[in-house]
Amino acid sequence: MTAPIRVLVCDDQVLVRTGLVTIIDAQPDLEVAGECADGQAAVDLADRLRPDVVVMDVRMPVLDGIEATRLLAGAAVPHPVKVLVVTTFNLDKYVYEALRAGASGFLLKEAPPTQLLHGIRTVATGAALLDPEVTRQLVGRYAARIRPTGSAPQDIPLTPRELEVLRLIADGRSNSEIAAALQLSRETVKTFVSRILTKLDLRDRVQAVVYAYRHGLAS
Repeated sequence: MTAPIRVLVCDDQVLVRTGLVTIIDAQPDLEVAGECADGQAAVDLADRLRPDVVVMDVRMPVLDGIEATRLLAGAAVPHPVKVLVVTTFNLDKYVYEALRAGASGFLLKEAPPTQLLHGIRTVATGAALLDPEVTRQLVGRYAARIRPTGSAPQDIPLTPRELEVLRLIADGRSNSEIAAALQLSRETVKTFVSRILTKLDLRDRVQAVVYAYRHGLAS
């Protein structure tokens, strides 16, 4: 049997945290490895428990979810962890900063349990949880406000075709949709995506979306 996905739940509201733990633990393929009430505790526990995914709130005491995500997705722990940010705050800043910090996905707490469970399973596989609506309306607007002046496509080390693919990624398109739009095979698109991530030193499609908005390649 495949080992269950180990999840660390971090939320400072006891009732919310208990609800998340109950939902996750009821799934045969998921297992709650631990729970905590602040970002620093999440970092400490992740180092010790080595979960596959951390479900992370944003506004918490001691260390907020954005900074905790930056530490968990970076070099602060021996084994970087996938982070799924779940929050009541659907503000541009929180979406953008969470993804920029290294989160693999973003969900609102009002999302149904099925969407939460799908999100955990998705990011656990190494994929990114990209909601096109959130991507375009929230990430895009905030990134546009802080986009450096003078940044242009010619500053970016990608071929014209790679730039096309990156723009479509930023639009929330799947590999199949990109393949159809550009009349390419899915395997060719996968190769382009991999090449883009390598050239730009990005971890996944989420970071590619942030990069595209940050550099004026999407709107």
